[in-house]
Amino acid sequence: MRPAPVDESRSRVRLAALYAGGFLGPFGGAMTSSVLPEVGAGFGVSAGVAAGTLTGYMVPFALLMVVSGTFGERWGARRTVRVAYGVYVVASVLCAVAWSFPVLMGGRALQGAANAFTSPLLLAAIAAVTPKARLGRALGVFASMQSAGHTSAPLLAGLAAEASWRWAFVGAAVVAGALAVVGLPADPPRGGERPRLRSAWERRTLRVAAVGFVAWGCLGGLSFLVALRLGDSFGLGAGQRGLVLTGFGLVGIFTARLTGWAIDRFGAQRSVLSGAVVGGVLLVGVGLLPSVVAVAALWAAAGAFSQAVIVGLNALVLSAEGGNRGGSVSVVQSLRFLGAAVSPVAFVPLYHLDPVSAFLVPAGLVLVVPPVLLFHRDRSRTVGTHR
Repeated sequence: MRPAPVDESRSRVRLAALYAGGFLGPFGGAMTSSVLPEVGAGFGVSAGVAAGTLTGYMVPFALLMVVSGTFGERWGARRTVRVAYGVYVVASVLCAVAWSFPVLMGGRALQGAANAFTSPLLLAAIAAVTPKARLGRALGVFASMQSAGHTSAPLLAGLAAEASWRWAFVGAAVVAGALAVVGLPADPPRGGERPRLRSAWERRTLRVAAVGFVAWGCLGGLSFLVALRLGDSFGLGAGQRGLVLTGFGLVGIFTARLTGWAIDRFGAQRSVLSGAVVGGVLLVGVGLLPSVVAVAALWAAAGAFSQAVIVGLNALVLSAEGGNRGGSVSVVQSLRFLGAAVSPVAFVPLYHLDPVSAFLVPAGLVLVVPPVLLFHRDRSRTVGTHR
């Protein structure tokens, strides 16, 4: 008669581990952002060269996510995530003991590759164990954990660097090891053949992914552009700029659950569209207003509406029928982060030509592209229904 409470407790621990995994990925990506001078000094390279540890993580992470969700569904999400956490442990230890900068870069690339096989499968696992009526709230909690990981990484890594930046990697290895031991809820029963890559690249998924590419590249991923304006227009130093930029992530953390409730109440598509429209308008203010207080407030508010877009896009994909939800959300997340990677290349040269246009162009894209793509998606569904 006693196994039931034990099984229930184990299920709760595994459910908590799903959300904790959402923290680990963004934390790993941003953990060197505040300690670049210390990392560079440790290997005799400049802070600019050390910044390669950020790119070295993000490139394999974003590129592998195009296929990682589908492969994970084929191999079994539970097994894949456990193996990925194990690889993450090895990669983090390699970074912690790195004896040369190329070794550190290799460890960072391996971290990013491992995380590509956790994030989409964690999202799919949450969808599998959550009633559809509460999916938005569950995804909102996961998004808040991701924001917390990204926002806290510079602070926690900076504190660790008071002793040695290497301790930050030791901490990441310990957390990943614990998550690997806990594991995920059992894989849901699957009928029919194993999912194929083609099933994750359907037109509706690609349209949602394109919205993620534009929305994150032109809104959530523009912190570098805001930082440039804060320095050039208001003369803020590095610490002051960092404080203003942190507001975006903090507001995203505290509003993610509310965003999830709104998705469950009003629908994922409305959440995406309203988040894009309001976020685009806020971005115009960030680029034009002459008050640093107003810019800081608008950028912080943009964090909430950026979450509405991203959580809404995840809900659109994960609530759809089909057996390859992991692969579909993987494609959406991949395009999201590729958008962030392309954004500096696209908008920094424009900023140097005309700072105002550098904000108005991405704002215009956020205002126009999501409605066009998502309304087209609705029309396609309607035609299919009438047929």
